Amino acid sequence: MLVYPQLATGALSQFPIRKQHRMRTVVNTAADGTSIKLADPNGETTQWQLAYSDLSDAELGALEQFFAAAEGTLNGFVFLDPADNLLAWSGKLDAQVWTPGPFLSVAGGISDPFGGTQAWRLTNSGAGAQDITQTLEAPAGYVYCFSAYMRSAQSAATTMLIGNGRADRTVSNQWMRTFWTFSGDPTASSISFGLEVPPTSSLDVFGLQVEPQAAASAYKATTTGGVYQDARLADDVLTITTTGVNRHSCTVNIVHANHL
Repeated sequence: MLVYPQLATGALSQFPIRKQHRMRTVVNTAADGTSIKLADPNGETTQWQLAYSDLSDAELGALEQFFAAAEGTLNGFVFLDPADNLLAWSGKLDAQVWTPGPFLSVAGGISDPFGGTQAWRLTNSGAGAQDITQTLEAPAGYVYCFSAYMRSAQSAATTMLIGNGRADRTVSNQWMRTFWTFSGDPTASSISFGLEVPPTSSLDVFGLQVEPQAAASAYKATTTGGVYQDARLADDVLTITTTGVNRHSCTVNIVHANHL
């Protein structure tokens, strides 16, 4: 699986990031002048422009090696959107992309930390710990930041899960955003993220987010998530400017089209 590389810092890009999302509508005009408009999902495209400066020799080498492996615009690759939440349906924990444990109930309509009712209550009725997870078809060895707002009526411990990694966290009766940065098995082509709830306890959660970087940014609610399979480079040539010793600049353009 060819994947777009991260920088030495664990970030996938630098600021500014330019992202364009374009939709297409099919219009059928009848003989009487009336028209029917339908959304065309196959015409949907997303484009990114990633501008890099002060790259080290090693970071530039990784980009050049990736560019050669992709053979410019020829081969597709997995791209993790640096401007999005990688999780799908981050605000709908009863969607099919989420896998809850057999004794874990998931209920929506709970008051959230921003005054709405978009939080979820996870209730474990079993005698053992239960989790809820989502698996992404993304490189497990990347640096990921997993974050969530959590609270519990009674102070309790919960566990954040990234692949085979576990991080215990203490949750109070007040909303608090918790995050954890971790890398999984570098040989695996998929990785799971989730929360584990202790036996006979409940946990309120909101704003679950996964990002391909070392720290959390503002929460972004999702439907499809930010993992793009079969993205493509938009250029056949990588133009590099060397500004000093061990300092390089370049711009990478990436496109993802549903019809490719």
